[in-house]
Amino acid sequence: MSKVERLTWGRNTVETACPLDCPDACSLGVRVENARVVAIDGSTRNPDTAGFICGKVRGFHERVYSEFRLKHPAVRTGPKGRGAFTRVSWDEALALVADRLRAARDTHGGESILPFYYGGSNGLLTQHTTDLDLFRRLGASRLLRTFCAAPSGAAADSLYGKMPGVAYEDYVHARLIIVWGANPPVSGIHLVPHIREAQKRGARLVVIDPRETNLARLADLHLPVRPGTDLAVALSMMNALFSSGRADEAFLDAHADGVEALRERAAEWSFERASAVSGIPAEALARLTDWYAETSPALIRCGWGLERNRNGGSAVAAVLALPAVAGKFGVRGGGYTLSNSASWGLQAEAWQDVAAPATRTVNMSRLGRVLLELTSPPIAALFVYNANPVATAPDQNRVVQGLSRDDLFTVVFDQVMTDTAAYADVVLPATTFLEHWDISRGYGSYALQLVKPVVEPEGEARPNGEVFSELAVRLGLRDEVETETETLMRVTGHLPEAQREPLLDGRLVEPPTGRTPIQFVDVFPNTPGRRIRLCDEQADEAAPEGLYGYQADPATDAYPLALISPATEKTISSTMGERHYVPASLYLHPGDAEARGIEDGDVVRVFNALGEVHCRAAVGPRIARGTVSLPKGLWRRHSLNERTSNALVPDHMSDLGAGACFNDARVEVVRVMAADLGGQHLGLWVSADESTRVN
Repeated sequence: MSKVERLTWGRNTVETACPLDCPDACSLGVRVENARVVAIDGSTRNPDTAGFICGKVRGFHERVYSEFRLKHPAVRTGPKGRGAFTRVSWDEALALVADRLRAARDTHGGESILPFYYGGSNGLLTQHTTDLDLFRRLGASRLLRTFCAAPSGAAADSLYGKMPGVAYEDYVHARLIIVWGANPPVSGIHLVPHIREAQKRGARLVVIDPRETNLARLADLHLPVRPGTDLAVALSMMNALFSSGRADEAFLDAHADGVEALRERAAEWSFERASAVSGIPAEALARLTDWYAETSPALIRCGWGLERNRNGGSAVAAVLALPAVAGKFGVRGGGYTLSNSASWGLQAEAWQDVAAPATRTVNMSRLGRVLLELTSPPIAALFVYNANPVATAPDQNRVVQGLSRDDLFTVVFDQVMTDTAAYADVVLPATTFLEHWDISRGYGSYALQLVKPVVEPEGEARPNGEVFSELAVRLGLRDEVETETETLMRVTGHLPEAQREPLLDGRLVEPPTGRTPIQFVDVFPNTPGRRIRLCDEQADEAAPEGLYGYQADPATDAYPLALISPATEKTISSTMGERHYVPASLYLHPGDAEARGIEDGDVVRVFNALGEVHCRAAVGPRIARGTVSLPKGLWRRHSLNERTSNALVPDHMSDLGAGACFNDARVEVVRVMAADLGGQHLGLWVSADESTRVN
């Protein structure tokens, strides 16, 4: 295979796929003119894409040719954080990186080296290939990747062994759809047409979210749950099902263990008690439970919003237990959807050249504390790729303080100059998915696809795999560089031939279950005896209050408001944050604003004991009272004091999976400057799900 197919001169459309962190795994048609990408649109190779894509990826070529694009290696010439660099050659940059990694290992031991990466490039080739080989050979600290899906993954594995879920196409068969902690119009837009079609066929839609999203406006019932209380809501529903005789005891006897433990723990939660903590009227909880008990097929789209707090793992476990208790499996359009990524049986460990060493683990959600407090050994070298922790990690002020250490050697390998790159000693330019080979695996859509390079890399940008492989050669850890094609063959070699050949031919590959499996007909729990473990002993021991044990709201009189950071239509986490220049606004309910003398457009200070954010206020009714929101994915330039919501997020862990608790931030808000006294030029960035206005 050539680096770039010979289709890029003149006018051509090249078929590829999107590997970014989204459930949909869209197939793309990329229009290229004279070796430059001029347009990106959806194709129909993946039926779920159906020819349309999100605005984020539609404008992705703006990132490829952005003024922020890193095109050459560079080394720091000024203080950390200022972003002053001098261009060097790849040879000079890699020699310096190799020397400093070697020095860290020889002086402090391999565990003084920390790789830090997440979902900035979510394909199968851009991480967990030659990168993992390198850091394992170095004996580096191992990263626990906990920003997202750690609590939900732990819950899903505990109950069902990550059983595949209901396919997008089968939503049209449901008569009741509960979208819980997800916002498909912003994160997974290709589910929306299927939900709308189900509604046309008579299905009811329920949305459980602190905000009145655009999808919630279309729902038959919207429950504006207080952040961190989803567990109470789900347990109250289960209690009502058990106590009223509407639980499917025959199904539970045949397919589930731990039923009595779950029944006992749910019994503590009446609708009235759940209402008191969640803010949802008991009558609404009863109505939802009645609908769920009486309707078939009924399904739950469980998102990741409800895991981002101290109760996150137990909340997801309780939501996933509902279809078992109510007997909603075994019919098309019934059951649940969470993540379908395990459907192909592709496990990164299978293609590793080096077994995992018994080195220490480091939780990425505590990066600031790790950089400042970890000893024996301390972190001496940090290698950041596919991530932007200054923008995405909890306890932002502590992260910035840790990155400012003069004795910390930091490498940032990225596509653009991020907030984190400003603190690097060496920056390395990475290719985008339009410039390298990769494999896109859907975790909502059942689609596995080849990602093709459609243009040559900008400047001297290089793909992840080759750079990590060359570093291993320079460090004497391998004999020769592994090329992109060799890495591709290494990974696809673990697919059955019936899937490997179509994938390499550029066709969409379905999982062994097919595109539309029915739970408990075509797919079953990946657990011993294929039984549901409703109260797994290991999970029960891991959770501080036991599985399904509720931890109280961390709000105080000083900091009474729950701050959330929902995804928007502008970024995928922080990716593409460089494309937006107008400052963000804090969205708050009119009742909360009036109590604080705040009006729409005022400059406000959002604060707690960890830090503060200065921004504009946007006042509106589309959020639960007592909850405020700042968009997810903000960069420091988007606030008036170069801090984002993560400066207010504690670095404590969720009950399962040791996940980040972004929605456990509790804050107070005060007015700094009235709108009519100045600051009108500051503009607004508010999600379209709230109130889109740009001044």
